[in-house]
Amino acid sequence: MRITVTVDGTKYTDEVEPRTLLVHHLREKLGKVGTVVGCDTSNCGACTVHLDGHSVKSCSVLAVQADGCEVTTIEGLARDGNLHPVQKAFNDNHALQCGFCTPGMIMQSIDLLADNPDPDEKAVREGLEGNLCRCTGYQNIVRAVRDAAKNMSPGAGPEAERIAENKHVGVGGD
Repeated sequence: MRITVTVDGTKYTDEVEPRTLLVHHLREKLGKVGTVVGCDTSNCGACTVHLDGHSVKSCSVLAVQADGCEVTTIEGLARDGNLHPVQKAFNDNHALQCGFCTPGMIMQSIDLLADNPDPDEKAVREGLEGNLCRCTGYQNIVRAVRDAAKNMSPGAGPEAERIAENKHVGVGGD
């Protein structure tokens, strides 16, 4: 079956088997290996990506279901060499150990912050409960999400991020 999908801003048209999972299409066909294959049962959340702006576990979505959609992976977050504020907060707060769950955690955290721009600790934990980490104990992950929330508040983000966002939507900049 022929599908067309925009991934990290680039449009791809490919033939896919109807039973191909989105996670496998992203990794094997498009080379987006930052999207991790964890459990293949949607229990761990390591494969979380954004589909039309909302987080989904890409092991529970068929590639054909993404036809005509926009997919954002962990590789598509940085702009002009600058980390997304959530990526930066995970780095600054040491919110990873082995790093296996990190791409999915970051993608889910961005969706969480879109719904709740100022979550308390309980809201962060509830918002990330579908994403598992086996080594951090979640303390630094929660701290990172709350730190990112502060940095992403209107007007609070780094100047470079605001400039990158303006260029991305065709406003301001050079």
